[in-house]
Amino acid sequence: MIGIEVAIDYPEYDVEEITNKQILEMLNKVEQKLQTLEKSFDNGKIIKEGIKTAIIGKPNAGKSSLLNAILKEDRAIVTQYAGTTRDTIEEFVNINGIPLKLIDTAGIRQAKDEVEKIGIAKSREIAKEADLIIAIFDITQELTQEDIEILELIKDKKSIILLNKTDLKTVLQEKDKNLQKQNSKIIKISALNNEGIVELQEEITKMFNLNQINLDNEIIITNIRHKNLITKAIENVKKTKETINQKMPLDIIAIFIKDILEDLGNITGEIISEDIINEIFAKFCLGK
Repeated sequence: MIGIEVAIDYPEYDVEEITNKQILEMLNKVEQKLQTLEKSFDNGKIIKEGIKTAIIGKPNAGKSSLLNAILKEDRAIVTQYAGTTRDTIEEFVNINGIPLKLIDTAGIRQAKDEVEKIGIAKSREIAKEADLIIAIFDITQELTQEDIEILELIKDKKSIILLNKTDLKTVLQEKDKNLQKQNSKIIKISALNNEGIVELQEEITKMFNLNQINLDNEIIITNIRHKNLITKAIENVKKTKETINQKMPLDIIAIFIKDILEDLGNITGEIISEDIINEIFAKFCLGK
C-alpha cells in the first residue's frame, strides 16, 4: 500500500513499480486470511458462549430426566405428572471438550392455562434460535399430532432425535416414516437408567468437532462486530479485484484498498489513513 501511495503522489521518485499482477497476488493472500478469520467465528462463538442446545418434546417425554442424566445431578424436577416444567432451565455442561448451553424447555402441547401457554411459546422460540435441537419422544406411544409439530420444528435444523423409555414396552418404532423423513441421527435411550447417554455425547462430539482448533496458534473471532467488519473487508477485497480487472487507474485502486484497511483499522482501533501517510514520509523522507 505504501508503494502505491508513493507512486501516485510522488511519481518523480524512483519507487519500484507495483504491477496489477502483484496487487492481485497480495489481495488474494489477504482475502484467504480474512476468510479463515471469518470462518473461525462459528468456533469462536462456541468457545465463548457454548452451543445453544434446546431439549424439546411433549410433556412427560423425558426432557427433564435427560437434562439430569447429562448433568449427572437432579437439576430439574421429575414427576409422573405432565407439564411439570413451565419455564426454561438453563445449565452449562462440557462434553468431551465441547461446551453446551443446555436448555430444558416446557413440554410442547395444547396449553391448558395461560402460564403454560407462555412457556410453550418460549419453547418454540428457543428451538428456532438454537444451534442444536435434541428432540425427545416417548417410545411407549405412537406419534401424535403434537409430535409431528415438534418434528416440523427441527426440519432444516441441526438436530438429534431421541426415543426415550427403552426400559418400558416399545410401541414407537425407529423406522416410523415421520422419523425417517428427518435428516437427524436417531438414538434410543433410557434417560431414567442412563442408557444411550454416552452414544448421545459421542454424536454431539462428531457434530461439533473442536479438536481441529489449535487455540495456541490460531486467532479465533468471538466478537460479532469484528466478524461483520471482516465480512465487509472481504467484500471490499472483491471490489478491489474487480477494479483491477477492469483496468482502472492506480489512484482508484488505492481508494478501494484504503477501504479494506479502514475496515480492519476499525477492529484494531488504528487510524489507517494517517498511518499510511506518516509511513510514506518516514520511509522516503518526502517533503510536504
